Amino acid sequence: MTSMYEPVANTDLARLLDGITGPATVEPEPPDVFPSGKRPDLLITAPGRSPVVIEARQLPAASLEEDAAARFYLNAVIGGRELEAVIALRYPAGMTILTAETPLEYAALTRKPDSGLDRFPESGWLNGKAADLAEFARLISVPQSEVERAITTLEEGVNDAAATLAEAPPLTLTEITHLMGLPVSQASKRKSREKGVDATEQTRGMACAIVANAMIFHERIEGRHSVPKLRECVDGNPDSQSALLAAWDAILDINYWPIFHVGRGILNELPAGLAQRVIRRLYRTARGISSSGVTYAHDVTGRLLQRFITDRKYLASFYTLPPSAALLARLAVGKLQQVDWGHADSVGKLKIADFACGTGALLGAVYEQVAARHEQAGGKAEELHRAMIEDVLYGCDVMPAAIHITGSTLSAIQPGQDYGRENLYQASYGRLQNGGVSVGSLELLNSTGFGMGLINTEMSRIGGKGREDASGAEARMMDGSFDLVIMNPPFTRAGSDWDEAGQERKEDDYIKQFRGLDTSLSVQEEMRDQLTRYARNTCYHGFAGLGSAFAALAHRKVKPGGVVALVLSLAAASGASWEKLRRMLARDYNDITVVSLASNSRDKGGMAFSADTGMGECLIIARKRRHNEEPESRAQFVSLNRRPLSFVDAHAIAQGIQGVTEPRGLEDGPYGGTVFAVGGKPAGTVLDAPIGKDGEEWGAVRLEDCAVAQTAYALSQGSLWPPGQAHSAPLPVATLGEVGRIGLNDTNIAGTNAAPFRKAPPNPTATYPALWNHDAKRETRMVCAPDWQLEVKQGREALAAERWKTASRSHINRDFTFGSQALAIAFTELETIGGRIWPNVVFDNPRFDYVFAVWGNSTLGLLVYWWHSSRQQSSKASMTVLAAAELPVLHFPALSDEQLAVAEGIFDEFRELDLLPAYLADADPNRALLDRHVVCDLLGFDEDIYRGVRRLAAKWCAEPSVHGGKRRPAGARYVE
Repeated sequence: MTSMYEPVANTDLARLLDGITGPATVEPEPPDVFPSGKRPDLLITAPGRSPVVIEARQLPAASLEEDAAARFYLNAVIGGRELEAVIALRYPAGMTILTAETPLEYAALTRKPDSGLDRFPESGWLNGKAADLAEFARLISVPQSEVERAITTLEEGVNDAAATLAEAPPLTLTEITHLMGLPVSQASKRKSREKGVDATEQTRGMACAIVANAMIFHERIEGRHSVPKLRECVDGNPDSQSALLAAWDAILDINYWPIFHVGRGILNELPAGLAQRVIRRLYRTARGISSSGVTYAHDVTGRLLQRFITDRKYLASFYTLPPSAALLARLAVGKLQQVDWGHADSVGKLKIADFACGTGALLGAVYEQVAARHEQAGGKAEELHRAMIEDVLYGCDVMPAAIHITGSTLSAIQPGQDYGRENLYQASYGRLQNGGVSVGSLELLNSTGFGMGLINTEMSRIGGKGREDASGAEARMMDGSFDLVIMNPPFTRAGSDWDEAGQERKEDDYIKQFRGLDTSLSVQEEMRDQLTRYARNTCYHGFAGLGSAFAALAHRKVKPGGVVALVLSLAAASGASWEKLRRMLARDYNDITVVSLASNSRDKGGMAFSADTGMGECLIIARKRRHNEEPESRAQFVSLNRRPLSFVDAHAIAQGIQGVTEPRGLEDGPYGGTVFAVGGKPAGTVLDAPIGKDGEEWGAVRLEDCAVAQTAYALSQGSLWPPGQAHSAPLPVATLGEVGRIGLNDTNIAGTNAAPFRKAPPNPTATYPALWNHDAKRETRMVCAPDWQLEVKQGREALAAERWKTASRSHINRDFTFGSQALAIAFTELETIGGRIWPNVVFDNPRFDYVFAVWGNSTLGLLVYWWHSSRQQSSKASMTVLAAAELPVLHFPALSDEQLAVAEGIFDEFRELDLLPAYLADADPNRALLDRHVVCDLLGFDEDIYRGVRRLAAKWCAEPSVHGGKRRPAGARYVE
């Protein structure tokens, strides 16, 4: 059969795309595009967006990319815009018919600021169908050069206006700070300085950004509803402040409360002369942005505002980066079931919430995904807008400035469409007028079973024609009523009554979870107690932090069959205080996806999906089980090689994740996971793994080589299965708590009023020696010397004697930095109390001390430590005292007397031998010798197994969570 003629294929493709690209027009081979008379194969145009040309060929399509690149040099200007993007498209070889299901291969060439060209993906091709191509074309049609110019214009204008605003009286700045919900106390300013942030500069910059944004929106809606034009309020007007305030009052009488209320309040606070100067500078900024045309593009203003806020740090918090938000939203919306995407009525019945909405990045990203699916099913996104704003989307935050940005983000998606109200709520925080306290939107945990029971809060809805109380929201925000709850909640954890130096907390210190917005210590304590009451019998844990409380809120509000999508600390995967969250997910959720970042290098985005944090994060997306569903008790763990860098990148990564339907399992042996690629480069790995019903740790996160995890899992289950071996070998394994006893937390020893000891400098003849802190240079041998001594407080002698009974010779490392430290287990010649870093491990059989030290510091011991620990920081693994009890170790009581004697002999040999930092375990001749003794002499395995363990050491040391990006020393080579 004859292959399809390419012009016919182009016409058919144009017809397919024209029905699923919303307001865009798709033309096959249109004339008069290029002055040379050449015709593009397809041209896609849409109001406010850059034109997109598609050049298409059937495989092998040898000259396709060359032809596509040549289109940039034909001087095309389409609808007043230069060509910024060309898609090179490959049809299947021998294609005879083109349908919506025909597999397509494509890549994009985009214009760079220096007149060069970028290719996405860098190599290879993306794979998809017509709907995927339509979404890809929509994403790259955002006029990037104009967005960059607009951001520069906005930044320059805001900075200039903020400098002028510095002349405002201090009382005026204080009032403006209150209006935006930012903290104003000296303590807050001190904390800001400690973080390298000028609190006053942040206030002025944020205030000017809000006013500028309101002006941009003013221009959008002027002329509608008899709204005065911005130009008439400012140009040549000696009292532009009064004119603008009157105009914004008129706008507030119509709608757009979240956008204009805070901005109006800021202007109203300024002295007349100062206001005039600020207004004129920001007016020029708004006009400059409007003239660029980007504000009229679908979703562009929301992105512009997100980029400006997150990149410029005018809100000093960890808000979701827009590409990360797009990735999470796409994965979450992809799990929604029983939605007829082609019918606006069905889509309009969805309920989606973010109870910690911040700048609205997640709600905006979800809106875009919902609209894209509706368009791909033949609908029109603009017809969804009223329902999306009035009925579908709900947002809460404690900061009015955040509500302003969220309202702007959502309104910007369809700026030409009106609506009656928004479901955006400012939740009161701290002391209330009635004398009680509020814990923000976590008041929604105070459920009566039917609604949210807002008895003790002053939450208000910001929308429609003003600020309203939340009494009418109860019916709309009932428990179990949301189809999707998506959040990036605060991570702050419960504080302690002491600091790391063992000093008691001062009165002007704070409880970390509730330090925001200048709450006093007494108010913080009331808030802590209130949240504890609300969150009883949920997955909340104080030391897990507010993230676990918001996860509990998401669980309560989502309906059976609905989806939760959360950005959480990576500690959620393995931290002991997160156990209840993991238990809840295993019990009540199916179709679970956990996404983490394997790399920690800055050029790949680091370990986090949020802005301005170096701590590891993960995305958890899960569907709540319906009543007749059985729990799957499994999850798909995705380790990305890098964070998504752009919207098209997020689209491609999500597509790759969703395309893996049958990944390799954790139990399948050391063969790695299922790799997916973006174009020609691997983008990540998917590993299917069990999640225990009792909240066991999820070790399958942040992996570059899943074979390492598969070996670690086998070890924890009692099998030694190194990479390269066809079969596993049995190994006696138990938990550390089964073969020994874990000592006390350091706070029960010294550092608090209740503790019986106080710390003092070390003494070789100390009665109560202590091994407390790290000293990497000193801790290179298994035998370590105490670094402190303890003195008994007067009147606490009996308690001191009781606590001293936990002293031992074995100590486990609680915070192990693989890049600088050598030891997982330390041994002290005399019984020594374990401190902050080195808690005790007590064995009834003193011979176990020796085997514990040699096992724990071998590659196998390091591996199970790594597998069991929290890997939230670059190359640092942490483990609580409680978690240490669950650490898999050799079943020491099962070892023979002969084996115990061998272990003691190995220990004696290593008394005087130095070990290199753990990330060099593969290049350390002494660690290799230790491995040989443990594997062959102690456990009785052969040379092949030993070589497999050394290969394992190399794989483990190559993990980013082990080396942390640290360069290996010159000459550090693999030692077998």
